[in-house]
Amino acid sequence: MTKILTTHVGSLIRPDSVTPFLEAMDARQPYDKAAFEAAVTPAVADVVRRQAEIGLDIVDDGEFSKTSWITYFYDRVSGIEERHIELQGKNELPDTLDREAFAEYYEGHDTVQALEVGKGDAVHHGEHAGGTASSGLGIQWVCTGPISYDATAVRRDIANLKAGLAEVDVTDGFLPVVAPASAYWLENEHYESDEAFIWALADALREEYRLIVDAGLMLQVDDAVIWHELGTRRLKGGTTEDFLRWAKVRVEATNHALAGIPPERVRYHVCCGSWHGAHTTDPSLEEVIDLVLEVNAGAYLFEQGNPAHEHEWTMWREVALPDDKILVPGVITHHTHVVEHPQLIAQRLLRLAEIVGPERVQAGADCGFAQSGLTRRVPEWTQWAKLEALVEGARIASERVSGVRAVA
Repeated sequence: MTKILTTHVGSLIRPDSVTPFLEAMDARQPYDKAAFEAAVTPAVADVVRRQAEIGLDIVDDGEFSKTSWITYFYDRVSGIEERHIELQGKNELPDTLDREAFAEYYEGHDTVQALEVGKGDAVHHGEHAGGTASSGLGIQWVCTGPISYDATAVRRDIANLKAGLAEVDVTDGFLPVVAPASAYWLENEHYESDEAFIWALADALREEYRLIVDAGLMLQVDDAVIWHELGTRRLKGGTTEDFLRWAKVRVEATNHALAGIPPERVRYHVCCGSWHGAHTTDPSLEEVIDLVLEVNAGAYLFEQGNPAHEHEWTMWREVALPDDKILVPGVITHHTHVVEHPQLIAQRLLRLAEIVGPERVQAGADCGFAQSGLTRRVPEWTQWAKLEALVEGARIASERVSGVRAVA
């Protein structure tokens, strides 16, 4: 029987044992670093164990040491300065055509974020540089000097994940890291050009990427921004050609950071924004898929589990997927609290397997369940229920897949 392997995107809801430390980091308040390290190690071991117990094949550390899937990186490099900015008039969610089409919803969302920012200390740091707020400060990250990488934190992450993996029986382990294009909310005041700045980021990320793979782990490159940036640029009057010029530099920089790493040890994840919203004006995956496939990865993770993008599975009838590549569609989503039925998950996997072959499909998620250390997209019980359904759906699909062959 061909087994369809199971995995997810990486970011999981943080446990109570580490959230107080992440809150302090988020607010740029003092905290006990030794106590944080002592809390993270067993928390990672526990989440690795739990992933294995429910039957996931390729697991990670839940990103438990990170305040954000993007901004963690700014704490690992030199040359980055934090500046407090007024939040008044700034939006917590990216500017998109969706924001214009559903202004009332976004105004309400921004108001809620403003109230949250107004609690306690005035600094808001985390998933975004700031949210709309009547008072309070946010953080803008600025590159003011040469970028160089400090491997201390990633070595800790590697050690914690490997220690957890040593106690379980799974197929593989991965660590998610940011892509050059998704080093967002970061302004350049040091390098002479945007291209030089991106390549400096790529050089630093290359060190992180290499350390992860050399440790025997899979590397997941998270690049959510490159997809929804197309919609952002259209909102501001830009063209597809403008976007492609911007994106191609970043794809080249990503491949530079991946140079020398076997593609089969690389997963490349894209999504069109994890925030809860209508998403009626998202660019289609088909509009950016050529860029995605240019990245030297062995597996591509993308949205297919939510109603804004589920229909896009049919594009694979027309898109030529290289023979040595794997697709990891999202068959569960963080966009809803409803837990997907395993039979639906099996259907989502089988219809794609009929196009590219069952050996080239794995079961994944649309995006993470906690886009920052303090941001939960669903309740924790929903997260685990969805992952359990994913495993069961992949089991059903694997039993049915013996007669499935790729379309010639």
